[in-house]
Amino acid sequence: MKANNIQIQCIIFLIILLPIIKPSHSSDPDPLQDFCIADLKSPPSINGYPCKPTVNVTSDDFFFDGLSKEGNTTNSPMKSFVTHGHVLAFPGLNTLGMSMNRLDIAVGGVTHPHTHPRATECGVVVKGKMLVGLITSANNVVYSKNLSAGQVFVIPRGLVHFQMNVGRGNVLVFTAFNSHFPGTVQISKSLFASKPSGNNGVNVVPDEVLMKAFQVNKTVVDEIKSNLSK
Repeated sequence: MKANNIQIQCIIFLIILLPIIKPSHSSDPDPLQDFCIADLKSPPSINGYPCKPTVNVTSDDFFFDGLSKEGNTTNSPMKSFVTHGHVLAFPGLNTLGMSMNRLDIAVGGVTHPHTHPRATECGVVVKGKMLVGLITSANNVVYSKNLSAGQVFVIPRGLVHFQMNVGRGNVLVFTAFNSHFPGTVQISKSLFASKPSGNNGVNVVPDEVLMKAFQVNKTVVDEIKSNLSK
């Protein structure tokens, strides 16, 4: 009887609490005006970049053709290229909580295992055949599937994921994010090609950390660093 009373009290508490805790439906803060074309010459604020003066806004500020151009995959050792359609490339997205990328992957190409710290990703395969995989933060479980043109995938915010061309032709994918600047953390480059915050190369990831984390010797660490710096 006492257990039932406790359950009833918990249910009543949740009913009272739910209207107070409203889930956020967007990653970025909601805009407070019709639009806010980014003034990229000014430093960003909490809700994005300062607004370009309305008198200087033109029709071109609301349109972007950058994703119409095929990315150059020949100069990349990964044989892949991402064309960004975030706020830095398309200032009209400022404060709107959304952006898009174009991903081109040549035959045999892959993307760096990476995360987007500020957004969930949803993508549609336009051309080719691609393996998409994501890794959970709990127990490092991998979920993956081969996708063809017209199929859609979703990557929850912050999870490590990767893409690989598994077909006989080039892959074209368009991805959307619920942030005007989702950010990208490439795991290998973050660890082995990080930039120092101080002078004289200090404040980078110590070799000892990398050696123990990956269970390799310094020769291997130096070789990876050398390859990623090219």
